[in-house]
Amino acid sequence: MERTLEGKVIAITGASSGIGEATALLLAEKGAKVVLGARRTERLQSLSDRIEAAGGSCIWLEADVTQRNDLQKLVDLACERFGTLDVIINNAGVGQLSRIDELDVEGWEQMIDVNLKGVLYGIAAAMPVFLKQGSGHIVNVISTSGIKIVPTQGVYAGTKNAVRTITEALRQESAGQVRVTGISPGFVQTEMPNAMKNVTMKNAIRDTMESIAISPQAIARAIAFAIEQPADVEIGDLVIRPSVQN
Repeated sequence: MERTLEGKVIAITGASSGIGEATALLLAEKGAKVVLGARRTERLQSLSDRIEAAGGSCIWLEADVTQRNDLQKLVDLACERFGTLDVIINNAGVGQLSRIDELDVEGWEQMIDVNLKGVLYGIAAAMPVFLKQGSGHIVNVISTSGIKIVPTQGVYAGTKNAVRTITEALRQESAGQVRVTGISPGFVQTEMPNAMKNVTMKNAIRDTMESIAISPQAIARAIAFAIEQPADVEIGDLVIRPSVQN
């Protein structure tokens, strides 16, 4: 594989599985130095071992995106070990799907903390580095939820649409100094249903994944495509879904 990202320093949240794991593997294969953050340290260690065994460069840190200081530590680690940070991929996310009138307030708060505040904390940690060096790239992993509104996904889609709005506003404000990209996956084969409390929704999402979901590698390729563009080219918004998904 052509090493199109040789020497780029790229931080990834939610890196222990799914889209984050696939993206870390692909970017490292393309020559990037990846800085991985997630809560499951044993998985981060295993992923790091795989990357290094293949000749890649990887460091990792236990990081909970609901804790602002953890994101700051992740960015600081990148700068301390590799001297800079070129890209941050705000990928960590969670979905607690249910009807709004079921009043899963705890689930709402979890999605707001992870999906929305976690992205903002990532931006807050990386932006000072990017502004100081006069370049950088923020990639926010969003969702096709919010593009098409459906029952049981109201609050989840609300958090994702908030990130969509923030991403576009930041893209305009940055005026080319910092590139900003939104990536909206459709149904992807991930472990997200495992964390769902609503058993009916968990089973429904699993069934849909089994029948139509695409691999996380498809999203990783889209992320790599956006990052690989020349400095004067910005991919503002990419939607990647199964071709059969409505």
